[in-house]
Amino acid sequence: MGVEEEFFLVDARTRAPAPRAPQVLGALIPELGEQAQAEFYTCQLEVCTQPVRTGTELRDQLAALRTAAGRAARESGCLLVGTGTAVVPPDDPVPVTDCPRYRRMAGAYRAVVDGRLGAVCGCHVHIGTLDHAGALDLANRVRPYLPALQALAANSPFAGGLESGFAGWRSVEFGRWPTAGPAPLLTPAGYESTADALVSSGVILDRGMIYWFARPSEHVPTLEIRIADVSADVDTTVLLALLIRGLCTTLAAESEAHGSPPPDVPARRLRAAHAFAARYGHHGEGIDPLTGDTVPAHTLTSALLRRAEPGLAATGDLAEAERLFGELCRRGTGAERQRAVFRRTGSLRAVVDDLAATTTPDLGRETV
Repeated sequence: MGVEEEFFLVDARTRAPAPRAPQVLGALIPELGEQAQAEFYTCQLEVCTQPVRTGTELRDQLAALRTAAGRAARESGCLLVGTGTAVVPPDDPVPVTDCPRYRRMAGAYRAVVDGRLGAVCGCHVHIGTLDHAGALDLANRVRPYLPALQALAANSPFAGGLESGFAGWRSVEFGRWPTAGPAPLLTPAGYESTADALVSSGVILDRGMIYWFARPSEHVPTLEIRIADVSADVDTTVLLALLIRGLCTTLAAESEAHGSPPPDVPARRLRAAHAFAARYGHHGEGIDPLTGDTVPAHTLTSALLRRAEPGLAATGDLAEAERLFGELCRRGTGAERQRAVFRRTGSLRAVVDDLAATTTPDLGRETV
């Protein structure tokens, strides 16, 4: 498994998104190489782990990457912040990163690219090694369980200085892009024809813009799960990765043993389940994609843990996943913790400071 995390760079004085990724990456890439990358906006950067086999390895890599990125950010007068949407609005529209692909995207989708609310940060989990057909089969099978993962990862209640009313506003904002949403059920041939049609028709510019929540990666031999807000705390990221690998291990074993087709969940019901997860997160109601019933979100996430249990046990991760799940339920999701800070302080700056301190705890709470 491997993880890609996108982070905001915010000005250490104003706490607003700051377009300083070129400077930060200039200091960071000599240290991290391709593990540090530019993102769509110049107020963002991405760090990527190497493939790992254990949760301990994953946590160690994530912590080291965050510390290195946070240190480079502070040298440029910024804080590294793990949140799905910018809490404080930028003073001016943030420029798009200056590369040919991003310039083409900005020109083709001008209504989406506003340099303000459109900047969002997610967490992508890769599971592999898998050939394309194997990754696609798992993508078909994990669809009903992704709303529960989305609820656990909700970490974007504030957007541009406003309370959004949603636990995970990032998915609503990012949903304005073509293809962003649940993946359709597809055979390998159907995937190829659909991807070719999306590009040839101009709906998307290239296959990298297939933004389905679960998809075979276009650049590495993995299944890529793209449902989560980036988290401020490493434990949530580790929990998500373990749950996803455990679930995929379970589903792959069942598929090999029984050869049953993936569940054919109606697209409308699946979209409704994701809408509930975005609105309420882990605190409220959710829709069970398999039945259509409205149930407490915690019921769905507990069922997800049980569904992944055989795979978690097979990889030796069950006890750690249960511990991390219990801790998250006790302390609340990222969205709940952001709102708690705001209720206590009445300050969005305080929310950003708490996010920054949680994102890079090794650097302490001092600002630059």
